[in-house]
Amino acid sequence: MRTAGADSIGEGKTRERILALLKRSGRMTAGELSRELELTEMAVRRHMYVMEREGTVTITAVRQAMGRPLHAYELTAKADDLFPKNYHVLALDLLDELADDPATSALIDRLFEGRMKKLQERYEPRMADKGLEQRVNELAVIQNASGYMVETESSQDGSYMLYEYNCPIAQVAGKYQQACKCELALFRKLLEAPVERTECLAKGGGRCSYRIG
Repeated sequence: MRTAGADSIGEGKTRERILALLKRSGRMTAGELSRELELTEMAVRRHMYVMEREGTVTITAVRQAMGRPLHAYELTAKADDLFPKNYHVLALDLLDELADDPATSALIDRLFEGRMKKLQERYEPRMADKGLEQRVNELAVIQNASGYMVETESSQDGSYMLYEYNCPIAQVAGKYQQACKCELALFRKLLEAPVERTECLAKGGGRCSYRIG
């Protein structure tokens, strides 16, 4: 007897196969997917309806020499995030190239500081006319949008704690501490308050913890 959990796992595997097929083919019709997956077209369309609702696939019209256009499915930009990425490998390779050459090693600090200044310019308008609590909450929104899994809490003494449970640039930050240094400096500038890092993921901590105020 199949359980609801088993059905859910099976459907998840089928959608993974659909994503892989569309990634390789670019776009496919329900009939083409049906043949590849050995499912009925009705079953395929049921999966596609769910994936459309999730925003990972979209329907597009394919013109033919004769007759009505065919409807085909293709991946959205959102679906691209579901596939493995090795951006950190490229970033580390480029930084290592700079670090290995005495003539360019000083550029690493400038790169991270330049990135920090760009982020400061991007987010400072969102901090305008806000009190400290509002700025802390806005910073949490900014960091969550970048994948840092942030939580905040307030203390009776008027200070705040900000916790980051994920670091999207952990591999880079683990080798180049400039990343952590610039994040701390960015927080101080955006919050316009004293900020102290008390725990760091890149140094083996369970999270990045910041005491604010």
